[in-house]
Amino acid sequence: MEELLGALADPARWRLVALLAERPRPVGVLAELAGARQPQTTKHLQTLERAGVVTSQRTGQRRVYALRPGPLRDLAAALGRIADDADRPGGALETFHRYGAGLGAERLAAREAGWADGRTFSFARSLPRPPELVWRHLTEPSLLAGWWAPQDLRVSALVFEARPGGRVVLEYRDAEDPGGSDAVAGRAEGVVEEVRPGERLRYRSSPVLPNGEPAFTAHVDLGLRSDGAGTGLDARLRITGSTVESADFVAGIEIGFGQSLDKLAAVLAAASTNDTEHDTEHDTEHDDDTRSTR
Repeated sequence: MEELLGALADPARWRLVALLAERPRPVGVLAELAGARQPQTTKHLQTLERAGVVTSQRTGQRRVYALRPGPLRDLAAALGRIADDADRPGGALETFHRYGAGLGAERLAAREAGWADGRTFSFARSLPRPPELVWRHLTEPSLLAGWWAPQDLRVSALVFEARPGGRVVLEYRDAEDPGGSDAVAGRAEGVVEEVRPGERLRYRSSPVLPNGEPAFTAHVDLGLRSDGAGTGLDARLRITGSTVESADFVAGIEIGFGQSLDKLAAVLAAASTNDTEHDTEHDTEHDDDTRSTR
């Protein structure tokens, strides 16, 4: 595929492909129609043939070239899949545009301190694991690190002391950093306020601005309830102490916190699948042992 893309990237070769799409043609005719010298045209055709997009055969003193449509159809299908993936409902492009629209609106609204105070965000998730396991993922740093950041970020430092007055620290970096700078993308610090294992967790957390000051304080209230074989999670986030500089942070709450909860659901679903497979293997081994003793 890379060789094909490289071959088609040259405008002169693209012109030859278009000419051959009409009908097979000899080198001399192609050179004349393309307004190029024959040796140069021959080299372009050889590149296209190595890439598999044209084929040739000698007829008397002439070499005639024809287009092979299969590789072009494969390329078109691959490009279509890429475009469909980017344009899928609820996908990355839609999220990007939604965040952009929210960012513009919040920046316009952030004209003075306290502009977002009292703003609340609510989230609900049905999680496929019992409350005691969900609670562990909400309070144990080793498990929190697996989901407590939006999709394009990764947790790089985390402190969560699950007791009233306990510290909360979350630092994150870009999930992909091809430049190798590994710069901190954000940091938040806070305090745990209420702990009722398996039922309710409340804490406050403040994103830190580049100058070291808090952008605002998010008061997070997480409630857990049994939901059949799983857990219903209700999350509420309320803002106080908002600064003018907090607009970008506030704009990202709905998408970012929602993505984090989606990652939590995915982590728990994967754990559930692994447990099921383990149970199946255990049952199979037990059956084999039983048969061997008969």
